[in-house]
Amino acid sequence: HPMTMFSDTPSFWGDRFKASALHLGLSLCIAALAALLVFAVWYPNPYREISGGRELFLLLVAVDVILGPLITLAVFNRKKPHRELRRDLMVVGLIQLAALGYGLWAVAVARPVHMVFEYNHFRVVHAIDVPPELLSQTPAGVEALPLTGPTLLGLRPFKDDKESMDATMAALQGLTLSSRPDLWQSYEKSVPEVLKVARPVSDLKARFVNQAPEIDRVLTQAGRTAENTVYVPMAGRKSFWTVFLDASSAQVVAAMPLDSF
Repeated sequence: HPMTMFSDTPSFWGDRFKASALHLGLSLCIAALAALLVFAVWYPNPYREISGGRELFLLLVAVDVILGPLITLAVFNRKKPHRELRRDLMVVGLIQLAALGYGLWAVAVARPVHMVFEYNHFRVVHAIDVPPELLSQTPAGVEALPLTGPTLLGLRPFKDDKESMDATMAALQGLTLSSRPDLWQSYEKSVPEVLKVARPVSDLKARFVNQAPEIDRVLTQAGRTAENTVYVPMAGRKSFWTVFLDASSAQVVAAMPLDSF
């Protein structure tokens, strides 16, 4: 009867909106856990800006979080047999988990794995940059593709002119020196060279007078002063940054999006 159908409509849509809202809440909780993994482990500050992980993750998760509840809104109907409704909701959940899994895989493949001192500057290396065929040449004591966040590394000196020429030719073809496990060494071995290349922060402020207040702000937030800090340029995925280091130990203390090459 038309009147019966009309009276059932509020309850019909109310059930759907309740189920969709419950699904949305669950999706947000799962997304929050995924965000914790991505931003606290794989892309810690400042890599979320340097490597672009934030935009990629938010796009994938936003689609995933919206997708599931919308499908639930479309398929949920208490008048369906219980078995059929449970099957439909299970399929929706599996689709959503598959989409989230793909999103996390894409973010993991693009994650930063090392910040490497490349003779006169730093370069951020991502998992996708490292040739699989060179992984076996990773030096002892270095984890090639860490899942617990990026580490600091340096590059060893070239063995001879031929190795230097071969590496230069490979770099011209797109394989950066920092992406080669066969050239990696521990950061501690590179510290003397880092300190030779590093420049006083006072020089940086003199070069970029307009950015001097921002430089001071970054150092203050890190509990540093220009007197006990030096800087080295850094190449990120799509932009150039400046890395601030302790003037004695060469340990990284801060970074900012400033092209100091």
